[in-house]
Amino acid sequence: MSGALVPLPYRVIGRAADTADTATLVLEPEGEALPPFEPGQFAMVYAFGVGDIPVSVSAIDGVRLTHTVRAVGAISRAVHALRPGDGVGVRGPFGTGWRLPAGGDLLVVAGGLGLAPLRPVVRAALAAPGRHRRLSVLIGSRSPSDLLYGEESGQWRAAGARVLVTVDRPEPRWTGEVGVVTGLLDRVAFEPRRSAALVCGPEVMIRAIARELLVRGLGPERIQVSLERTMHCGTGHCGHCQLGPLLLCRDGPVVPWSEAGPLLAVREL
Repeated sequence: MSGALVPLPYRVIGRAADTADTATLVLEPEGEALPPFEPGQFAMVYAFGVGDIPVSVSAIDGVRLTHTVRAVGAISRAVHALRPGDGVGVRGPFGTGWRLPAGGDLLVVAGGLGLAPLRPVVRAALAAPGRHRRLSVLIGSRSPSDLLYGEESGQWRAAGARVLVTVDRPEPRWTGEVGVVTGLLDRVAFEPRRSAALVCGPEVMIRAIARELLVRGLGPERIQVSLERTMHCGTGHCGHCQLGPLLLCRDGPVVPWSEAGPLLAVREL
């Protein structure tokens, strides 16, 4: 029962400000630890006296949990405001994780905060260099100031990944790409019949990337997407995260495009 329905006590042991409204928190259990998380899964993080929100793990390090949080609502602002020494309640792990087939090319596509749940995938791929033929990481952001993990993405390049970044709104000192992330696809090489694509970001971006990958010959079963809906319970009981026959806290958030595509094609579903 503990971990799924009853939050376990954790304490913030580290905090890094990623952008003006986004921070990465490192949590450590005060006693019993939650079961191990897989990349792509999420936890329900409870700010005492305020409420809880679903937050994907953005790094996996033993019993410690790392979450990257953007302050956009009352609960996320409370979690974002936590400092080392503060306590939180955590439930999980919930949902499905990314599947990393061996061999072939691995294409990781992230928009905005969608890079957070994909970060453990990139780290895992770089830690096993013989597992994939080529690793390409395409990152889209609103502006250079909103980019996550800037220093770490440089380390990914140094480790052998092809990392391309584009922004919607450049700033005076920005010398990189400007435009939507789909525009970066023509600059990476991958063999469609032996590749896997992992995509997370705003739904409009997910649709556009999936459409372009299909045109390039990647099968829908080789495209995995992380979908977002309002989640409350994390256990598939409240129904707030329903997408057709799926309850995304249980059957997602990671879903193959062969399953997600037809559902997202239905208006108002």
